[in-house]
Amino acid sequence: MFIKLTKTKNYQYVQLVQSYRENGVVKHKVLFNLGRLDEIENNPSFQRLGKRLLELSKAREVSSLANFSEAQIKNWGYVVYQKIWNQFDLPNLLRKISAQRKVQFDLNNAAFLMAVQHLLEPRSKLGTYTHQHRYASLPNVSLNHLYRSLDLLWEHKELLEVEIFKKNHHLFNMQVDVVFYDVTTFSFASVEADSLRNFGFSKDGKFNEVQVVLGLLIDCEGRPIGYELFPGNTFDGKTLEKALVKLEERFGLRRVIIVADRGINSKLNLKRIVDRGYSYIFAARIKNMKKEITDEILSENGYQEINDGEEVIRYKVIEYLNEFTAEGQKYQLPEKLIVTYSSRRAEKDRADRERLIAKAQNLLESKAKIQASNKRGGKKYLKEIDCTGTWILDEEAIAREEQFDGYYGIQTSEKEMSARDILAAYHNLWRIEESFRVMKSTLEVRPVFHWTERRIKGHFVICFLAFLLERTLEFKLRQAGENASPEAIREALNSLNFAEVEIGGNAYFIKTQSMELSKKILRLMRIAPPGNITSVEEFATRQQNRQ
Repeated sequence: MFIKLTKTKNYQYVQLVQSYRENGVVKHKVLFNLGRLDEIENNPSFQRLGKRLLELSKAREVSSLANFSEAQIKNWGYVVYQKIWNQFDLPNLLRKISAQRKVQFDLNNAAFLMAVQHLLEPRSKLGTYTHQHRYASLPNVSLNHLYRSLDLLWEHKELLEVEIFKKNHHLFNMQVDVVFYDVTTFSFASVEADSLRNFGFSKDGKFNEVQVVLGLLIDCEGRPIGYELFPGNTFDGKTLEKALVKLEERFGLRRVIIVADRGINSKLNLKRIVDRGYSYIFAARIKNMKKEITDEILSENGYQEINDGEEVIRYKVIEYLNEFTAEGQKYQLPEKLIVTYSSRRAEKDRADRERLIAKAQNLLESKAKIQASNKRGGKKYLKEIDCTGTWILDEEAIAREEQFDGYYGIQTSEKEMSARDILAAYHNLWRIEESFRVMKSTLEVRPVFHWTERRIKGHFVICFLAFLLERTLEFKLRQAGENASPEAIREALNSLNFAEVEIGGNAYFIKTQSMELSKKILRLMRIAPPGNITSVEEFATRQQNRQ
């Protein structure tokens, strides 16, 4: 039943109406005519009748709008990440750490607040402290406790990684046969170097800022396994050994295939991987290989075709003996070299080269420009004539590069996987590149505003935990057939808000309208949404019971 207003000439009439369905069509039946609206307004008899009906229906007391306080917006979408946080048993783990160190504050509350702030509205630690009131019924945390938490988290980083790894195995049957590894840099709002922050080659073009280097391990679903921090001037290839030690000694993994890009592909790294009983799938520098190999690559014979849905890609498998000298000894690594050819890649390679040739021609206008130029740029297509200071376009170099347009090589020590499976595994390397994008954009890990080494390292532990929560939720959604970007997930959870008001001395949460994706997330996580109107005390009690 419902109240219906109908307009006839100059008046509106009020009717009590019932809906019913007849032959699949919804119809209305007037049960009672209550009269003209202008005669009902402010009529004491109708007001008494309304109050009596509320009493009989056991409805809550209706207060006058004049008794409402100003509303404050509070987010309750954080409960989604809180449930994942609890699934990883982080509250218990952090309480154990606190007990060992006899910490007098709640480390779990502080760590979760910083992690969820990174996920929903990235801010500095001071900003996290001053804006923590935006989260409905989360316990208050002092600024000093936020900073002290960073020290504790860094001290127990390895324990956290191991326990999280175990939980991932238990909760999601995490498959770690294939591990992706890559390196990126994170800049600081500073130009002062120290033992950790230093100047180096920036992945983001931040050449006037100090940085740290981060090596990240993820599984084939993009979920983090672990990470290591290195001084900002560390070369990419020198970071892998520590990651290998982590996989074997800390996680006890024995059968692993390391997938990585060219920056990690040094001869010594390949040997280190094989020495530990692991396999590798790396991008190969095919242009630098011996002539007999490059001739085989460029030969049309032996190529097979794959249709990836967008274009036909050709590939060839070449048995290859990787011979090299390292640390004064000669080594041989039997490999498979898988070479692909793509017409799309050929177009891109050609366009990239033409851009560099244009830059090279621009450099020829000034000798000073050539001397100041980086070899990675247009200078690679210039050569000096007999050390006379005269430079010309290197037509031979251009022709040599041109013949490799569209070709790409992958070298692997893996013997059991098929060529197509190896190509598919390498194709998934984009997941780690996307992971870095998420950390740098969605989580806003950089720039880092901490100055001491312990606080910097603690900051990255928080970022790792936040990344774990986001990737886990993304994985759950993907399993349920819902592909949502990190940005879409953040927007959806930020739409789960209350308007907090005070009515007659009591505080209430009034639920605001949320996005459709947020409702799907709640259903997926089996989180019952609160009522449209909930007392603050009732919601707080509900949150305590979730712990």
